[in-house]
Amino acid sequence: MAAYDFLFDKTGLRDWCGESGNQDGPMTMAELLARKNNNADAGSESSLSLWDLPFPSLDQLNEACSSIARTRDLTKGMESAFLGVKDSLKFVLDPITQPLSWLLEGALYVFVETPWWLMLIALLAIVYLASKSFKLMAFVGSAIMFLAFIDHYEYAMQTLSIIFVCAILCVIFGVPIGIAMSRSNWLQRIMIPVLDMLQTLPTFVYLIPLIFLFSVTEPKLYGIAIILYAIVPVVRLTDLGIRLVDREVIEAADAFGMTKRQKLYNVEIPLALPNIMAGVNQTIMMSLAMVVIASLVSAPGLGVLVLRGIRNLELGVGLVAGLGIVLLAIILDRVTKAALARINASSSVSSH
Repeated sequence: MAAYDFLFDKTGLRDWCGESGNQDGPMTMAELLARKNNNADAGSESSLSLWDLPFPSLDQLNEACSSIARTRDLTKGMESAFLGVKDSLKFVLDPITQPLSWLLEGALYVFVETPWWLMLIALLAIVYLASKSFKLMAFVGSAIMFLAFIDHYEYAMQTLSIIFVCAILCVIFGVPIGIAMSRSNWLQRIMIPVLDMLQTLPTFVYLIPLIFLFSVTEPKLYGIAIILYAIVPVVRLTDLGIRLVDREVIEAADAFGMTKRQKLYNVEIPLALPNIMAGVNQTIMMSLAMVVIASLVSAPGLGVLVLRGIRNLELGVGLVAGLGIVLLAIILDRVTKAALARINASSSVSSH
């Protein structure tokens, strides 16, 4: 006897469940046995204590009334609905997202095929332009040469190329969205739940619908997953930074007759730049974290070695690859924070 039979019996919903018990013909042996079991358990309803009563979940209610769907019916329905629109989505999204595959393939080619010494010079030049610190340049150079010394240079460059493309795209799309949110309260109210969902959704869940839409061999599969996961901080902090601009400064700009575009580019964005750069820093860190997860769907880089260490129980391979990821994370974090410190210093000097 199901725990919630009493609910449908006492509320008169048993007929709706299609189990009225009215028989026009002779009962089968199975029905006789079921009736016998129900009669034998008739006293259990009165003896069912509140302590033992299970939660009225879909499966529990289905046991008492077959007209109520089970949990697996719900999940299967969602899957069927997604598969029903899959072809239409793929038809629309394929041409839109194809440039992402080209960008990722091009970046992978440039980062990997460029001679190591030329790539090292280029990276050190970028570090110096961002930080103006020879100490940080020495650290970055030492870390990259260490990765090359243990034959992890190519994997590290693959990881860096993916982060490079995805972080730039996150900034290109995220900053305008943040600016639009700062301009419109209703857009902010719409976007905040979306950003909350993107930020709290487990990383593996991003890959599930994309696997159905795109081939595992297409770079845009992991590229979209990384962008969706990593774009949230730059959007949030751009919105916050512009909203935190002092109203007196905006009033002064209005007094000088500045247009909205002039205020945005000459006043609001420069004052919000520290917050925007903090968002860029977090976006880069989240891109690196997602690159490792995306190795499950053919994303190249150090994550492949981590996955190999897990699959084959190769402890050394996994630990050394993890050390390489830590070094890349430290490099990216130190460089972006050094750039943020320079921006903060210049903004404080200009304000004085």
